[in-house]
Amino acid sequence: MLCAHWSRLRRVSSRSCCATALRSTHSSTRLSSSPERIMKTFCSVWLLLSVVELSPAQEPPLPETAEDMASTGDLEPTHYPARRAAQVALHYLNTRHGSPFRVFGLQQVHKASAEDVEAGGRKYKLDFSVTDWASGSAGPALRCSADVLFPRTERHSAPDVKLRCEALQQINRTVQEEEAFYQKHIPPDSAVSARDIPDSYGNMSEEMQPFWRLARVAASFIMLRESSENTEFNMVQMASVTQQESSEEQLMLEFVVLLHDLPSQEIVQWKLLASWSPDRGVRVLQTEWQPRCPHATKPPN
Repeated sequence: MLCAHWSRLRRVSSRSCCATALRSTHSSTRLSSSPERIMKTFCSVWLLLSVVELSPAQEPPLPETAEDMASTGDLEPTHYPARRAAQVALHYLNTRHGSPFRVFGLQQVHKASAEDVEAGGRKYKLDFSVTDWASGSAGPALRCSADVLFPRTERHSAPDVKLRCEALQQINRTVQEEEAFYQKHIPPDSAVSARDIPDSYGNMSEEMQPFWRLARVAASFIMLRESSENTEFNMVQMASVTQQESSEEQLMLEFVVLLHDLPSQEIVQWKLLASWSPDRGVRVLQTEWQPRCPHATKPPN
């Protein structure tokens, strides 16, 4: 579904960039230079012309209210607070069990509750199900439960997740596929380089699917770290992948990924260096937030 909506998300990205520029210029009492005036005028026109085309990247849950965000006890599973917390648990699951041939997606939130904790923060208790995207619609649903704690501190802190999934070890491992993929791409003369996966029409070749899954798993480390009660991240595109030389018998891959935050409709870009091998799994070695707007100076969180 994400691939099918990628063309819409590209338009959202441009508007988000302009919105960021407008907020920056509007907050100043005087515009310091002619280029800033030009940028403000351009963005104003762009927003007015494009607002009629704006549509959500995916069917959203029911709108949240102030009561939703402040409520404790049982939560409505279809509302944003429950879904956001479940999405964080999903990122955690992918960082632990994702591979070139396995990446999980959120299927449904069944039950959710929230409570304020004395140490400062809010803890969500969740019952939800996920599916393995690599298996397609034929893959079995996996039932999971999780405790997700969002700390409330002056500086952003990553959520703390405790996750339990039924029958996780019974899911068929892709040992032979992983080993064949590793042996094919570990030689230096087989280095891979590609851009825009999927493309603007949602197309992705079969050869690129394992690399897309690796990018999705690696991006989960960033999405987990950057998540808060006010975000809901998903990866919408592997903008580029470039295989790097490695002396550690690991596939070393440099990714540029585009992450979509559903509540704000913003798309943020990150560059990351990740390694993978069948025995050591996915490791993220370096991350770098890349602003797509000239006025942006720091990541959203």
